[in-house]
Amino acid sequence: MKIYVIGGKAKSGKNTFGEYLREELKEYGYKPCVMHITEPLYEYARNYFEWNERDSEKPREFLQKMGIEIIRDKMGKKDFLLNRLYEDIEILSNFFDVFIITDARLIHEFESIKDKYDDVVTIKLIRRNYNDELTAEEEEHITEQEIKNYNDFDYIIENDNIDDLKRSALEIVRSEEI
Repeated sequence: MKIYVIGGKAKSGKNTFGEYLREELKEYGYKPCVMHITEPLYEYARNYFEWNERDSEKPREFLQKMGIEIIRDKMGKKDFLLNRLYEDIEILSNFFDVFIITDARLIHEFESIKDKYDDVVTIKLIRRNYNDELTAEEEEHITEQEIKNYNDFDYIIENDNIDDLKRSALEIVRSEEI
């Protein structure tokens, strides 16, 4: 089982790149699954706080507060989201042979996933000169800042345009072929 972990700041193209990677892997005959570390937070937003993803932007302030300030800091459950992810991978590995995680942000997330699994590829996306429309408070949050201090990536990709992203996904699949 191979796991790709994609990280980057807000709106750097992580989900888009994950989809391109998934499509390329399918072309090579693999059964890839795209996942999100933060999926439980989105479930809370949808199920208990009436957030409708079709009608609004990501509830970034809620995600940051729930994930970091409440679950990690207040409750002391540093690995809550990762443990949920690991359970999902264990279950879904009966159906998929490659997992693509598109929302890593913290050093601990990258390191924990690499410690847990043998075949992990880490990818950082950078999108320069792009207005991510974050508030000053959101921009200064640990989930936007910590990735700047992590440099142990297998690939660093500059998201300049869609064609280059697609090409990078193909190149990574070719060089990492299982």
